[in-house]
Amino acid sequence: MAGQLDLFQGVKLAEPVPKTTVRLGRKAAQIPLRKKQRVAAKRLMEILKELEGKDIYLGSYSAGGGHFWLDNLKLSKLRVDGFRTESDVSCPPSVIVLWGSKGACVRIFTDCLLAVREQEYQNYHHYLLDFWNGFGQCPINGYRSHYACLAVTKFKG
Repeated sequence: MAGQLDLFQGVKLAEPVPKTTVRLGRKAAQIPLRKKQRVAAKRLMEILKELEGKDIYLGSYSAGGGHFWLDNLKLSKLRVDGFRTESDVSCPPSVIVLWGSKGACVRIFTDCLLAVREQEYQNYHHYLLDFWNGFGQCPINGYRSHYACLAVTKFKG
């Protein structure tokens, strides 16, 4: 019989696409984020390949920029490792580990990465990584803040 489940064969479950719900009065819409996440993760990997072997500084702040969790944490001689949950090489890594000298490391979880922005100043570059977890009243993951930003700074020279 077609369409009937077999008790002895495994069932493949599809992973749902992360969406955020936007509500306006009685109306609601769900916005898929997977494509933006892939583009941002791909751009981040390109930037990190350029920065590998150089000294960088990291700064991190959350919801509205009210306070810094990190400010100018130096990672000397940057090394980058990416860990994928799938064997497909075209799929962006779900965890990126930035290694500095003397065992310093920072893990970046790309499941909430939404955009990568660049700002250039006279003597340094800022790469701003935007992490977005839905709106405050409708988060995708209830255990994370709704917005955070990681600033990667590379001084010229």
